[in-house]
Amino acid sequence: MQAKVRYRILILTLLPILLTLVSLVFITIYWNISYTGKQLFMKVKADLTVANNTLDSVQTIQEKRLELVMQSWNFQNEFRELDPKARVTRKTLQQQLALTKTELDLDFLRLITVAEAAADPDLRQMLPHIVDDQPFSGLMVLSPSRLSRIDPALAERAKVTVMKTQRAQEPSKVDEKRGLLSRSLLPIPDANGHVAWYLDGGILLNRDTRIVDHIRDLVYDKGTLPERSIGTVTIFLDNIRISTNVPLHFFPKDDDKRGRALGSLVSSEVREKVLNQGLLWVDRAFVFNDWFISAYAPLEDVQGKRIGMIYTGFSESPFIHNYLLNIIELGTILMLVLLVSGWLVYRGAYSLLQPIERIHHVVKAVQSGRNLRIGSLGLDSGNELSNLAEQFDRMLDLLQRRNTQIQAAAEQLEVKVEERTRSLQEKTEELQANVALLNETRQQLVINEKLTALGELTAGIAHEINNPTAVILGNMELLKYELGDNADVVEEEIELVIQQVGRISTIIRSLLQYSRPGEFNAPLEMHQITPIIEEMLVLVRHSIQKQEVVLNQELNASYPIQVNRPQLLQVLINIVVNAAHAIDDKGRIWIRTYDWVQRGEPIGVKIEIEDEGKGIPEEELNRIFDPFYTTRKDGTGLGLSLSYGIIKRIGGTIDVTSTVGKGSMFTIGLYHTAVEAQTDTPYEGLQFHGSADDKH
Repeated sequence: MQAKVRYRILILTLLPILLTLVSLVFITIYWNISYTGKQLFMKVKADLTVANNTLDSVQTIQEKRLELVMQSWNFQNEFRELDPKARVTRKTLQQQLALTKTELDLDFLRLITVAEAAADPDLRQMLPHIVDDQPFSGLMVLSPSRLSRIDPALAERAKVTVMKTQRAQEPSKVDEKRGLLSRSLLPIPDANGHVAWYLDGGILLNRDTRIVDHIRDLVYDKGTLPERSIGTVTIFLDNIRISTNVPLHFFPKDDDKRGRALGSLVSSEVREKVLNQGLLWVDRAFVFNDWFISAYAPLEDVQGKRIGMIYTGFSESPFIHNYLLNIIELGTILMLVLLVSGWLVYRGAYSLLQPIERIHHVVKAVQSGRNLRIGSLGLDSGNELSNLAEQFDRMLDLLQRRNTQIQAAAEQLEVKVEERTRSLQEKTEELQANVALLNETRQQLVINEKLTALGELTAGIAHEINNPTAVILGNMELLKYELGDNADVVEEEIELVIQQVGRISTIIRSLLQYSRPGEFNAPLEMHQITPIIEEMLVLVRHSIQKQEVVLNQELNASYPIQVNRPQLLQVLINIVVNAAHAIDDKGRIWIRTYDWVQRGEPIGVKIEIEDEGKGIPEEELNRIFDPFYTTRKDGTGLGLSLSYGIIKRIGGTIDVTSTVGKGSMFTIGLYHTAVEAQTDTPYEGLQFHGSADDKH
């Protein structure tokens, strides 16, 4: 109670401070994102303007350098003696220009005639722009063959390997062999003022880092960007970086290790807006492998055709890091202010909370069963808390008297209830024992009656059938003897009749064995299961030959088991014939055997007999092994009962799994060494799953 009041007072006191500080944090975040973000975009746009102007100034400087060459004493001295038809003099002048080209940081510088300029398809694009013998400069894209006509070395320098880049379109070529030139053409008038020659010079921007590094050093000098932020400049030919200082890797202390992302591609969004639509891009963009605050502008050649882009930008992550750092600092300040405010409020409210703490302590003590009272709180008699404490003590006194009366009545009631409960429990236990005894007696009577009837029936059957079977067996032997050699034709049938007569005798003995199991001790021997299965398949062939039933065999068991061969044959034949009867017309029966393994050691074998029959409803599943229970009109109800008894007496197991409409599967488990079962109930050791197949 005291803690809750304290917390409420703290919350009510600190809530205005909290709201004010949170509002301040959000206002600061909004200001950083909106205002500072706009400032970043304004800066990168200004950087792009500087880059464009610098690129223009490069062309202006080229023109000035050509004018200096033309006005130089050496050039004028040689040019006055130059005869357009004199190749030797012109060659000397070209050699001098080659030396001058290196001094002026030009990639090519040559002297050509008016006729040669007019014949050159690239220079023909620049000639219309020359007015009043003034020089003209511009950008131009040349194929490798045209570069070679200017200087064979230019074609080799222009080659840039294209690399696959994140967020960019798939590259359409392996190498970019075209060259982007910043080219200037200066007309040279003769003594009569007629233009007969041109100075043609410029630089190849492919792989040239002088311009982009100069722009970077100009706009991204030290102190202009946060720590670990890098400023970059790029010149694109189409969407390929041909001149750039965008690093391949980030090494903040060693720029030489970074390498340059030459041949990488611009992102698809930028290409569409800038290169295809001809618009400016001032926004964040994905540059090679990171996000940058970026600005892009299209580049046009001397004919006004978009041929590439120029880019400036700086990495975004340091600014985001600063934003997060500011937010963390503000959050830390907020928490410190809240903690200090909370401590001050708590100290100020402590004297007010002492009476409440006394009341709360007494309430907790009474809840735990202790007999305490609040008493005097040391407050004025008119104080609300003092009146509350007095009324609370009176209520506790009244409650104590009532509890004493209730406790006495409850003790009397508890004694009476305990007496009645004990009497009822004794009667219930006696009734349950009588019911259990009655059920057990009834079940035993039913089983005994069935076994008695079965014993009388089997004794009569044995007496009535043994004599005919002996006659049949004797006559078959006589028939075989009388036929002599002619008996070979029907020898298989005669042998089959003799075997079946023997089987009849075995069945009679089995009936007697089920009704009086103690009188029969069938010898047990070690057998392999596969020969027994194969013999069973021969014996059931005639029983199911009227049906189109396919018997599939998967006999993989190899571990020997201790069984009585005729009895196991009887069990298997009975289950397979039942499976065939469960199939209406056509169907399949699977017979599988495999070694029974527990804890990595074989302990016996398992036999699975599965059919595609109609299945057994769940309510009939638990009765299929009852003696005399059958759902077939011509059945006796003893087949599965006898089979269960045989398996149980050698300690085996039978599992039945069935689904109505799909079929059933009987799984027989036989141990390597047979163990006489010690169970007396019909279903001990038997498991049922699902709704098993119908009994036949």
